[in-house]
Amino acid sequence: MTTAEAQQSPAGTGGPVSGRLTFREALERLSGAQKSAKGVSLYSRYVNRPVGRVLAAGSYRAGLSPNQVTLVSALFSFGGIAVTALADPVWWTGPVVWLALATGFAFDSADGQLARLRGGGSPAGEWLDHVVDCAKTTALHTAVLLAFFLRPEAFGTHREAWLLLPLGFLFAAIVTFFGGLLTEQLKRKTGAGGPAGPAAPPSLVRAVALLPVDHGVFCLVFLLLGAGQVFLWGYALLGAAAALYLPMFLVKWFRELSRG
Repeated sequence: MTTAEAQQSPAGTGGPVSGRLTFREALERLSGAQKSAKGVSLYSRYVNRPVGRVLAAGSYRAGLSPNQVTLVSALFSFGGIAVTALADPVWWTGPVVWLALATGFAFDSADGQLARLRGGGSPAGEWLDHVVDCAKTTALHTAVLLAFFLRPEAFGTHREAWLLLPLGFLFAAIVTFFGGLLTEQLKRKTGAGGPAGPAAPPSLVRAVALLPVDHGVFCLVFLLLGAGQVFLWGYALLGAAAALYLPMFLVKWFRELSRG
């Protein structure tokens, strides 16, 4: 989803770069061309976007393209997913998986910011970004399901009913992802949602309320992977939040599109 941000940069700040910028110049340019913080959780606003900005500036200096940065994001994310599915849940697996997933998420922000620095994203780049996002979400919950199935003694998931948890979490995550993406595309195409008035300041309450469904917060729960049942209950709490938020998101998006 980050490549789409490149198409929404403020006028005059997201144009193509003329000449070769230093790392500091690239970082300053990116700082002045950030997408609105409206509807963004505190983690994404104050952690993931700033880290992604640094990675975008570094990627620019390294000569990487936005699509290459997307693939770097996928490499880190799927590395963490593989460890989740295949490694025994011991003390080191949690920090390793969290670091891989969090780094992948930061690079997922960096690809869109790099595209903005280079003058805007492409349809192919946006397509690749969304496909990778969908693939890693599907694979991550599938990896948790495999971990629960293959190592029930570690997680306390001897009862087969526990396997419904990652399946339900996956359902809520994918429908939320697809619904949000489709809403964004339809609003861009039709101008639905009513006239755009003066931009309201981002709501702190909303930013806090969105934390349980932020991917960065979801990554944090994997720090508990080696703790067995503690991870199970942390994962279950976030799954319950995803299920609770899903109908609220769907109603909100439907109403926004109905105003068109």
